[in-house]
Amino acid sequence: MIPENPVSQFLFSSVYAAWIWLIIRLYVGYAWLTAGWKKVQSDAWTGENAGSAVEGFIKGALAKAADGKDVTGWYAGFLENTVLPNAKTFGFLVAYGELLVGLGLIVGLLTGIAAFFGGVMNVSFLFAGTLSTNPILFILATWLVLAWKNAGWYGLDRWVLPLLGTPWHRESSKNSNHSADM
Repeated sequence: MIPENPVSQFLFSSVYAAWIWLIIRLYVGYAWLTAGWKKVQSDAWTGENAGSAVEGFIKGALAKAADGKDVTGWYAGFLENTVLPNAKTFGFLVAYGELLVGLGLIVGLLTGIAAFFGGVMNVSFLFAGTLSTNPILFILATWLVLAWKNAGWYGLDRWVLPLLGTPWHRESSKNSNHSADM
């Protein structure tokens, strides 16, 4: 085993660093929650005209790809052949996905998973040629994924993760004691 350096051990394993992750978590969570809430309330995302916002976004990305700007060919193919025909479904997925990622990060529930899916959405928007806040949110989401053990310490993860059987609460300690008795 390669020993972990003190800085990464502090940042990604220490409860004393959890306050740093709390601030980052709340910032990223608020960004996702407000974006998702606006989309959930929008007729173009989840209402009677659901999918029209996604269609407009995809058509803009496809125009960038056709001009050879910001969108690669393979991603344009994915957008055109998978997302565009299912724009209504993707509208609901994006709107409620953003809302759930925001809620998960704000309350600190399954923080690493919420941050991962937030990062997936950020990368999807980046691949589609949209900058906005996506680069910084992606970086922060990546850090939250790395800090999954302590990023939700000031949140529900403190109680939920041990119930789910996180690596540090598994029955490995019982197995190691049993093997020592042999």
